[in-house]
Amino acid sequence: MRTVTFLVLEGVDKGRVYRNLPVPVTIGREEGNALRLNDERVSRYHAKIQLEDADVIITDLDSTNGTRVNGAAVQIRRLRAGDQISIGRTMLLYGTMEEIEARRSGKMAPVVENGVQTIQAAELAAAAGSAARKPAAVRNPTVHVPEWKYNDKEIPPLPNKLSPAQAARLSEVFDYLHRAITSSVENIEANDDGTEVKIAFSEWQTIQAVQLLLAQYGRRVSEPDETV
Repeated sequence: MRTVTFLVLEGVDKGRVYRNLPVPVTIGREEGNALRLNDERVSRYHAKIQLEDADVIITDLDSTNGTRVNGAAVQIRRLRAGDQISIGRTMLLYGTMEEIEARRSGKMAPVVENGVQTIQAAELAAAAGSAARKPAAVRNPTVHVPEWKYNDKEIPPLPNKLSPAQAARLSEVFDYLHRAITSSVENIEANDDGTEVKIAFSEWQTIQAVQLLLAQYGRRVSEPDETV
């Protein structure tokens, strides 16, 4: 049986993971939905995820506030790992981190159906075409530049036994940075096949400001007596 995974990036339910939901899946505010969101701007039955010819399809169920995929309003759209779905005030990320990384690297993650792993021919062809369009220097780089990857084994653990005041301050920092990142990516524009996205210059500046702030926080933690 084909399953899908969604991560909540923004909204009341942010941080939650809806893992391995059997398709078809309905998304909405009502209790009968497999993916239920506590968002007043989400319709009772807002959208549906279904499988058609091995493609994962999202369909808006005539919701009040509509459904957006990678910033574009949609009625029906094929989903790919890493797509962002905006429903009400909630932003969902489609796919597991492994599936997203496989798409990013051009290595198609196998689809598991009835215990058998398969790789769709269309996805293989798309990957091959993408690789063929890259310059030789990109396909066979002489200098290896490490890329940031989401990997559970690499994520540094949070400190244990924080005092209530420390936990409150850390939560405030995380919320502030999360709001900044969310505001900078909520208006992204993607091309038709979702392989490239672009953001406005002002939003790019926000991302760089967050990068600078994180660097300053790191310096203050490691060298608290130094003025940054």
